[in-house]
Amino acid sequence: MYLFIAFAASGLCGAWSLSPSPYSSCTSIWKECMTEEQTDSNADFDVSAFQRQIISEFRENHGELSGMFEGWTLCVLTTVGAKTGLQRESLLGYMEVDGQPLVVASAMGADTNPAWYHNVRKNPEVTVETGTETYRAMATITTGEVRDALFAKVVEQDPGMGEYQAKTSRRLPVVTLTRADDNE
Repeated sequence: MYLFIAFAASGLCGAWSLSPSPYSSCTSIWKECMTEEQTDSNADFDVSAFQRQIISEFRENHGELSGMFEGWTLCVLTTVGAKTGLQRESLLGYMEVDGQPLVVASAMGADTNPAWYHNVRKNPEVTVETGTETYRAMATITTGEVRDALFAKVVEQDPGMGEYQAKTSRRLPVVTLTRADDNE
């Protein structure tokens, strides 16, 4: 169970693309990754090492991943830790809606926001790596009608996000990523 929660917390199962939609496959991915014996005794599983390995593959292959993440549109979002002040990297689903890059703090529909979201609230200056480019950006947590309109378009393109929203009473945050050069 720890691995499944760690995927959600790290944003790995919050990843998504237009096709295929991985939302429904997060549970099956977890089951494929872990044998029955491992699920009963996974205290030795190093989630941070796993995420570092996936991010390394992402960088080495210009954003293309194999295995369970093959075909997904992802980014590495580098934030500054809200509590630690240290740089933190999260592998997230990446989308553009009407030309606006964004990520959604879905955490697979969990009742709490992922850690990277709290980092962005404290320090909105981020770095975004798409595999083909890296850019500095200002992360903006959208609200009200703007958030609702963006989220509706996200759900149109990937209905799995609507399923995540249905699983929780919190409104899934939509975070836009505005390139730093766009602000200069």
